[in-house]
Amino acid sequence: QDPGSPTSRSTCLERLSCIFGRRMSRHGDISSSPDTVGVCVYQYKMPRLHTREEVMDNARKICQCIKGTKQGLPGMDLIVFPEYSTQGIMYDKAEMMETATTVPGPETDLFAKACIENKVWGVFSLTGERHEDHPKKHPYNTLVLMNDKGEIVQKYRKILPWCPIEGWYPGDCTHVSVGPKGMKISLIICDDGNYPEIWRDCAMKGAELVVRCQGYMYPARDQQVLVARCMAWMNNVYVAVSNASGNDGVYTYFGHSSIVGNDGRTLGECGTETDGIQYAQLSVSGIRDARKTDQSQNHLFKLLHRGYTGVYNSGDGDKGIATCPFSFYKTWVENPLLAQAQVEEITRPTIGVECCPVAGIPKPSETLDPLVNELSLS
Repeated sequence: QDPGSPTSRSTCLERLSCIFGRRMSRHGDISSSPDTVGVCVYQYKMPRLHTREEVMDNARKICQCIKGTKQGLPGMDLIVFPEYSTQGIMYDKAEMMETATTVPGPETDLFAKACIENKVWGVFSLTGERHEDHPKKHPYNTLVLMNDKGEIVQKYRKILPWCPIEGWYPGDCTHVSVGPKGMKISLIICDDGNYPEIWRDCAMKGAELVVRCQGYMYPARDQQVLVARCMAWMNNVYVAVSNASGNDGVYTYFGHSSIVGNDGRTLGECGTETDGIQYAQLSVSGIRDARKTDQSQNHLFKLLHRGYTGVYNSGDGDKGIATCPFSFYKTWVENPLLAQAQVEEITRPTIGVECCPVAGIPKPSETLDPLVNELSLS
């Protein structure tokens, strides 16, 4: 057949599409495919709630959002809701402790039913999840990843609460779970994402999609939009950010929920609107192919094969250098109290400051008795 004929060119294009098309993440359609995970980030309005009854009513509203969104996006495999979307921020400690729940619990029972009925996976926020020593200790700030059978496949507790304001008890580890169509997923929450260590930890454990649920407010809009793109690029991961919108009487939430490709380019981003959504199809084979074949920007590979070009051409093997060159991290692992003291030398030795004091945090000149400095933002 004449290679220049229209038929031949058409056949070549079809073959190229078959080979490369399945490796492409994309934006703008309502579908998904066997190779792509349809991901939706839902920009829910930050609720202001006070009682268990109000929380359950709001959870039912979220379930209705799942139903409607799935109807409009038939390819949707995963829907993500913001931090605080279920219970809101309880600025009163008594309300916070009263509305703290369990996992599983009545809220996740509702979400499970919605996931089953709509054949979709979901990421849901629980603020808070009761501490094992409840009510003596503060709750956790928790996310759950739920599959389309209504099963909780990942429970993540926020490692880095937004101090000095947030009073959550910190979690202690990240997780990676196999999600829809085999994509490997990690969950992180809001202020977690300001620390590059957590992104790298998730990526090095195998995460292909890092979901960051936020209740992020002004004035930090520009910085947080930048963080999502930078961390996707630096860790060769997809990023899905679901942020709150609206005003809860205390803060105004800037939205800008987004889905970012593993090359750091934004596939879709909301504005500041309430109930906005973004949707994209993330290729499973595409990110795996990139991690296997990319070279100059394959940050995960290069970090543990440092300088392999020079090492190989010096006759010292083909693996580069694997040893960690960063002394701070060695100290942190081997002697965390020493690392803490080193940080205090370049910052401060107390959790409070004399200027602009925050309720619940003692100033350096005050007592450290928590009963004297009780948090009360009501």
